[in-house]
Amino acid sequence: MTSINRAREPGLRQKAQLMSASEIERTLVRLVHEIIEKNDGAADLGLVGIRRRGVFLAQRIGKMIERIEKTQVPVGTLDITAYRDDLSPLDKPVVQKGDIGFPITGKRIVLVDDILYTGRTTRAAMDALFRHGRPKQVQLCVLIDRGHRELPIEAGFVGRKVQTTQQERIELLLREVDDSEKVLLVEK
Repeated sequence: MTSINRAREPGLRQKAQLMSASEIERTLVRLVHEIIEKNDGAADLGLVGIRRRGVFLAQRIGKMIERIEKTQVPVGTLDITAYRDDLSPLDKPVVQKGDIGFPITGKRIVLVDDILYTGRTTRAAMDALFRHGRPKQVQLCVLIDRGHRELPIEAGFVGRKVQTTQQERIELLLREVDDSEKVLLVEK
């Protein structure tokens, strides 16, 4: 189900547009510069996008780093469905192909996700990541941090912090998935 469909679920209404396509682009450029600066360049760096929208953000970040640093950074995909702790045993999650595609042992890995909320997705991603090897360091990059953490997880690279209520949700629409590009605040 795409974000467009979720935003139009019965009982959900759009409250505000938080970011336009150009604001998303500018935010990614800033995040790229922060990643490069914190890591003293791109040597031994790898990006791993958390399925679904985190993958597209990681790919964009990888291309931007390559343009700036003149060095290709490997970009992989991580499907965390089997590692989620918020699915009941009766749920039968369909694990989609997640291919990191490069050795992560000894690398500085930047996990990329769209929205940081409770921290459970990040915890599941780290469980899945360590099944592929032992990185030298793991950093987290998110486009939006909406608060309400249930676990002690914080992102080192944050595009924007947006305080929300429990009734609100943030929806990221990306052209690769939704044929639109923006961040919306919706309410139940």
